[in-house]
Amino acid sequence: MYLMTAVAVSLATTALAGNQPGLLGFNYGATNEDGSCRGYDDFLRYFQNAKTLAGADGKNFTSARLYTSIQCNNTYDPTSSWAEPTSAYKAAIDTNTNILVGLWASAGSQMYTNELRSLTAAYMQYGEAFTNLVIGISVGSEDLYRHASGLAGKYVGVGADAKVIVGYIADLRSLIKQSIPPLANKPIGHVDTYTAWILPENAAVVEAADWLGHNSFPYWESDKNNTIENAPDLFISALDQTRQIAAQSSSVCGKDKEVWVTETGWPHAGESQGAAVASVENARFYWTSVGCDLFQTSLNVFWYILIDSNADQVRNGIEFGLTRNSDVSRPVFNLSCSSLPDSSGGKCDI
Repeated sequence: MYLMTAVAVSLATTALAGNQPGLLGFNYGATNEDGSCRGYDDFLRYFQNAKTLAGADGKNFTSARLYTSIQCNNTYDPTSSWAEPTSAYKAAIDTNTNILVGLWASAGSQMYTNELRSLTAAYMQYGEAFTNLVIGISVGSEDLYRHASGLAGKYVGVGADAKVIVGYIADLRSLIKQSIPPLANKPIGHVDTYTAWILPENAAVVEAADWLGHNSFPYWESDKNNTIENAPDLFISALDQTRQIAAQSSSVCGKDKEVWVTETGWPHAGESQGAAVASVENARFYWTSVGCDLFQTSLNVFWYILIDSNADQVRNGIEFGLTRNSDVSRPVFNLSCSSLPDSSGGKCDI
C-alpha cells in the first residue's frame, strides 16, 4: 500500500497503468550550466550515472532526449554537405542508451538543414549501431509555444509556426527515405506545451506527427494557484488536454496517437513563480507525487533534468538538476519512490 496521488488516479483510469512499461530517461542539453560545450566524456559520464542513480530504487533511466543532433559550436557551412553530429551519439552507443533524437527547429532553415546533415553524418559514421538505439525523432521543441507568445518576431531564432514545423517534418521523412532507411520505422514527433497543442492553428502539426511530446511545468504557471500541493492536479490537467488533442487526430497504425512526457520537473533552487516555491523539499514532493506515478505507466517519460544545462536559468539561480556536474553520483534529494510523503493524497491501494 502507498498513498495514491492525483496523477496515479488519473493515469489508472486511462488504463495506462499496468500496460507494458514506458521508456524512462532524462533531457540532456548540448551545453553545461556555464554555457561551455559538452563533449563525449561528459555525455558518457551522464549516461552511465543515469542507469545507476543513487536512491532511485533501481529504475531504468536508460533513455536520453536530446535537443539537437549537432555538436555544440558547429556552424552552418553552405559549401559542405556534412555537419558534425553530437558526441552524445557515440556516448549512447558505448553505454547502450536509447536516443530520442532532437532536431532544433527555431534557428531558421539553414540551421535545420545542418540538423539533417548531422543526422546523415551520424548514420554514415556509426551505421546501425546508432540507428538501432533511436527510439524516435523530435522535430523541434516548444517552437509553437514561443511563436504563439510573440517571441518569434522579436528575437532571432526563437519559435516557428505550424507551417514551418510541418515542412520540416516532411523534409525529415524525405531524407530518411532517401538516405537513412534504418530510421524508416522510427516515429517522428514534435515537442510542445499543451497551450500550443490546443490551438487550432497548430492542428496541422498534430496530424503530421506520429506522436506528441508534452512539456509541463506547474512551477512556471504563475497565472494559476500553483502551490506545490496543487502541482499534481495542474500537471495532470495539462497532460489530459494534450491527450485529448492526440485522440482527436488521425490514428497511427490503427491506434490513438501517443503522447510522450518529454519535460517536467520542479526546481530545488530559484525565485518563486506565483505561488510556486523552489526548494529541495518541493522538488522531492514533485518527484514523488508526479514522477513516481508516471514511472509506473506505459508512457515514455523524460524528466527535466539530470544535470542543469540552461545557462540563463542557472545565472538567475534556478536549478532543476537532480545532480550537480561536480558530482553526478549524488542526487540533490532522495529519489526513492518506495515511501511517499503523507501530503500526497488519500490512502488507496493501487
